[in-house]
Amino acid sequence: MRLWRALKAAGAYALRDGVYLLPASAKAAELFRVQAAEVAQAGGSAHVIPFHADTPEHDAELRASFDRTTAYAEGLTDLTALLSELPTLTEVDARRRLASVRRDLEAIVATDFFPGAARDQIEVALRDAEQALNARFSPDEPRAAHQAIPQRHASDHHGRLWATRRHLWVDRVACAWLIGRFIDPQARFLWLAKPGDCPPDALGFDFDGATFTHVDQRVSFEVLAASFGLDRDTGIARLGQLVHYLDVGGVPVADAAGFASVMTGARARHGDDDDALVQDIGIVLDCLYSAYLETQGEPS
Repeated sequence: MRLWRALKAAGAYALRDGVYLLPASAKAAELFRVQAAEVAQAGGSAHVIPFHADTPEHDAELRASFDRTTAYAEGLTDLTALLSELPTLTEVDARRRLASVRRDLEAIVATDFFPGAARDQIEVALRDAEQALNARFSPDEPRAAHQAIPQRHASDHHGRLWATRRHLWVDRVACAWLIGRFIDPQARFLWLAKPGDCPPDALGFDFDGATFTHVDQRVSFEVLAASFGLDRDTGIARLGQLVHYLDVGGVPVADAAGFASVMTGARARHGDDDDALVQDIGIVLDCLYSAYLETQGEPS
């Protein structure tokens, strides 16, 4: 059962009883080597045999064994159901369901060795679903500005008042963490009922007209990082990919579904207490940042 689970999780195709197939790669070779060693240790026999399809028709037949279209269709059905029920759902329930669908789809993406139109469609659908949730529960999401990102120095921004929209979600909570951790350790935060309440002496972030907000393809976290030269830090750059995907979609990130679930749970736990939310999620972001630094040579 352990062998079967490992091969199934890796996306291996069962040609027949005891014969499993994966597209050639170093990762696949290592997986098969480890499983073959386990079989041998248990007293059985196993062989890892590389081969090439001998005709284009044979190649097409083998590729078809890894077609994930049906699996993506099931995910699309789940997203459609979520959007149809959205008016009746609380934010916690809606985001929890979206995180669950995203987690399932990311598992499919991980074993989609020959991506095509179905994968493109599901990535668009995921992005649209995220935007639909934001439109319902965070209607003041900023629109991207088209401008250069000025370079700033953290030493000029110490002890400042920083302001953003209350009831934080991923981009805003990550911005608050970045500010307190790397830019302004003495930062004070003001959570706004609406962007127009921002005091003139405050540094606003993640709303239209704020000092730091979406610019072209970058979300507010990425703009803050670029403004203060922090985007060259591997850990922050990888966090930026995570925040970007959860905020506006794009390239899937392995940790996204897990982080979205933690964020949803933290919001449910703390309600309207954004200070407590920042404190709790700050610990999670600290851990992710350290992990990304430890694995900086590995693919994200």
